[in-house]
Amino acid sequence: MLQNVAVILLNGVHPFELGVVCEVFGIDRSDEGLPVYDFAVASAEGPTLTTHAGFTVGVSHGLDRLETADLIAVPAGETYAVREYPPEMLDALRRAVDRGTRVLSVCSGAFVLAAAGLLDGRRCAVHWRHADQLARRYPRVTVEPDVLYVDEDPVITSAGTAAGIDACLHLVRKEQGPEVANRIARRMVVPPHRDGGQAQYIERPLPAAPCDTVGEVLGWMEQHLDQEVTVEQLAARAHMAPRTFARRFQQETGTTPYRWILRQRVLLAQRLLEATDETVDAIAWRTGFGTAAALRHQFVRALDTTPNAYRRTFRGPEAA
Repeated sequence: MLQNVAVILLNGVHPFELGVVCEVFGIDRSDEGLPVYDFAVASAEGPTLTTHAGFTVGVSHGLDRLETADLIAVPAGETYAVREYPPEMLDALRRAVDRGTRVLSVCSGAFVLAAAGLLDGRRCAVHWRHADQLARRYPRVTVEPDVLYVDEDPVITSAGTAAGIDACLHLVRKEQGPEVANRIARRMVVPPHRDGGQAQYIERPLPAAPCDTVGEVLGWMEQHLDQEVTVEQLAARAHMAPRTFARRFQQETGTTPYRWILRQRVLLAQRLLEATDETVDAIAWRTGFGTAAALRHQFVRALDTTPNAYRRTFRGPEAA
C-alpha cells in the first residue's frame, strides 16, 4: 500500500518540482474522503538547504526517514546533471529498492537514481534537455526522450516540471484507483492524466514549434479534423507547391502532415472520451476516423489501450 512518502533533497533543489510531490502527497484531504499519506521531507546535506530560486529550506529529517518509506521521491535540482552525490544517500536509495520501496524522480532527479545504479538496464524519462547527457554519463540506462514518464516498477522517472504531476498521479491511480487520482487532480486543477490511459508510459503531444510558413494551415487543420484532406489541398491553402509544403511542414513541425493530423485526431478522441458521453461511433465520426474500428485501431497503436478502456480509466467502469 502507498502510505508512507518521503522526499529526499539536496542543495540546489528546484522549488516547483519539490512542490509537485508535496501537493500530491503532502496535503491532508481527509475532509474529502481521500487518503492521507505519512509525508515527510528529508535532507541528504544538512538541516538547511539552498534552492534553485535563491531561498533556503529548513528540513528536520535526515536519511533515516527513508528507511520506513513506501515511496521515495527525488525532485530536480540545479547542477544535478553534473554533480556528485553523497554515497550514504545512494546507499539508502539502493537499500530502499531492495526491500520493495518505490522510487520516483522528477526531471533531473533521474541523475540521482542513475548514480545509485537503479536505472541500469531500465528505461527512464528525463527532461529532453538532459536526455543526451544522461545517456552519455550512464550508458547502461535506456533514455526515452519523448515520453512524459516511464514506469519500470519499482522505479518511476518523469520528464521536466509538470511531467512530475503526471507520474505522481499515475502512481496514485495505479495503487489507489482512478477515482482517487481524478479527485486529487481536480483539486489541483490539472488533467488526471495526459495521453496514455493505461499504457505503461505516456507519449507527449507534438511539441509546439515556431511555424513561420505553415502556422495558418495548422490552425485550419485543427478546426477541420473531421475532414479528409490531401497534401495537395493543404499546399494550395499555403500557396505552395506540394513538395515544398511537405518539406516546410517537416522542418517546422518535425513530422509529416499525415502523422500530425493523426496525432491531433487521437488527442481529440481522448478529450471526448474523458469529457462527454458520446458513443465511440460518434467520436470516430467527429475525429475524422469515420468508423469505430478505425478509431480503435489508431488508438491502440498510439496509446496501447482501447477507447473503452481509456474511458473506464478516466471515468470509471460505468462510463464504458
